[in-house]
Amino acid sequence: MSAQDVAIEVDGLTKSFNGRTVVRELSMQVRRGRIYGFLGPNGSGKTTTIRMLCGLLTPDGGRGECLGFDILSEARKIKRRVGYMTQRFSLYSDLSVEENLEFVAQMHGMRNARGAARAMMSRMKMDDLRSVLAGSLSGGWKQRLALGACTLPGPQLLLLDEPTAGVDPKARREFWADIHGLAASGVTVLVSTHYMDEAERCHEVAYISEGAVVAQGAIPDLLRDSGLAAIRLVGPEIGDLASELAREKGVELVTPFGDSLHICGPSADDLEAVVKSCRDPRLIEWAHSKPSLEEALTSLTNRSRGMRA
Repeated sequence: MSAQDVAIEVDGLTKSFNGRTVVRELSMQVRRGRIYGFLGPNGSGKTTTIRMLCGLLTPDGGRGECLGFDILSEARKIKRRVGYMTQRFSLYSDLSVEENLEFVAQMHGMRNARGAARAMMSRMKMDDLRSVLAGSLSGGWKQRLALGACTLPGPQLLLLDEPTAGVDPKARREFWADIHGLAASGVTVLVSTHYMDEAERCHEVAYISEGAVVAQGAIPDLLRDSGLAAIRLVGPEIGDLASELAREKGVELVTPFGDSLHICGPSADDLEAVVKSCRDPRLIEWAHSKPSLEEALTSLTNRSRGMRA
């Protein structure tokens, strides 16, 4: 892969605050025009990493490039080419939709600020909301407006930090349709999220835990690398068996889903032996299944912690 094909490449990024290491020797590569999902629990270092990538924070150690510019010495050049959408709505609540977009266009020195704002409203299907105060919009429309504002100057890279937190499912689907449209036009997108269904919409993902990347790659590769087999068990109130099955040899993970259970482990034969030995009358049927992305990442995280212990 040539350097021109890479939007982000960092190696050994480290950042500490008050003696506490928040990002620990993080390395990753993101190809241009791709959607890269950044997963991990709160406090895992996702936001700190994003801020280092766009030049808002200086790493304590490591090296890297973003859009071909050094993140240590050329942060100003990176900022001019990146759109950053924060977790919280950061536009002016007492300005209208149109006024907010026009102000952003003016801040970026766009010649026809009003025309650019109206073109963006049309693109984001917000023409009917042009006079509505931003603070009175629903959560979904606020996020749509924020996405429009950060893409208005035509950035080459979008950094989206938990962009759909608290947004209803319909708005989330529309938001992701917009993101895929931007990627199809050549924009690179790095998006942090808690939602596994959103992660599955990405071309590649990285899972970060305690400041370090535990696993990264395309989702089929991560599922394969987890080495997990899975079985789905069905029956009324079968969730009550979860703790009992979790103690069985060969069972690594047990996940309840209503009237079914998902059990995972490294050996399909061992899982099948556990199920066949179960005499509980609540178990009606079972079948071999596939592990979910969440189960694969949980398993990979547990192994990573074991190796560091």
